[in-house]
Amino acid sequence: QVQLVESGGGLVQPGGSLRLSCEASGFRFSIYFMSWYRQAPGKQRELVAGIDSLTNTNYADSMKGRFTISRDNAKNTVYLQMNSLKPEDTAVYYCNAMLGVRSYWGQGTQVTVSS
Repeated sequence: QVQLVESGGGLVQPGGSLRLSCEASGFRFSIYFMSWYRQAPGKQRELVAGIDSLTNTNYADSMKGRFTISRDNAKNTVYLQMNSLKPEDTAVYYCNAMLGVRSYWGQGTQVTVSS
């Protein structure tokens, strides 16, 4: 059974940091393209960052320099380090695993940036 379980969300003040984790099971994690998406209320889900099996990374322009995606294949886990958080980063953050036509989603974790 495929599972993606996100954790690490919460309430943080502007300028603060959070590290999200997504632990995967039920598939061969190391060969999948892993990514983080987010969805704010009333907005479409958008790509935050992605990392391939060779650890090549890509980021949405608004996250470059503030967010870092990484993976630990030994732990079947992908991370998203978020620094210099802004109120507009408030959203539910989702983990995605993709290989060809296969695409799996986690349940999401809420990140709220507010003073």
